[in-house]
Amino acid sequence: MSETSAAPVRLAPGDPAPEFTLPDADGTPVSLASYRGRRVIVYCYPAALTPGCTTQAVDFTAAAGDLAEAGLEIIGVSPDAPDKLRTFREKEGLHITLVSDPDKAVLGAYGAYGPKKLYGKEVVGVIRSTFVIDAEGLVEKAAYNVKATGHVAKLMRDLGIA
Repeated sequence: MSETSAAPVRLAPGDPAPEFTLPDADGTPVSLASYRGRRVIVYCYPAALTPGCTTQAVDFTAAAGDLAEAGLEIIGVSPDAPDKLRTFREKEGLHITLVSDPDKAVLGAYGAYGPKKLYGKEVVGVIRSTFVIDAEGLVEKAAYNVKATGHVAKLMRDLGIA
């Protein structure tokens, strides 16, 4: 198996969440470490301003209040540049933190970049994934290959919030 098609390492509950500091839509650095003491949802998505990713981001924004009441912050990670994230946020009225990982290092560290099926073909790209990180920085929940539609509602049910 070639290096490019090797399956990414998958995170599991209890694993330390890979640390990161990435620029948000305004270019301000966002560090996972700054969320210590709080639970955070880190979700990885392929591309801003696409239908599935828009659905997911709008759903997270709609759920942000209930998630915050349950003690959960939200960070969306994609390879998009900060200016595209800013356009995405403004166009869709998003109120969640979106960060830019153009070299895909963080996506890779989370196992959210690698081979995947797209319209029946194997391609290498961002694997739509969601992680719940606990207050100590450990993975509480890891979900790979999630569907954009209905995922936030399912996550909330799984977390006992809905």
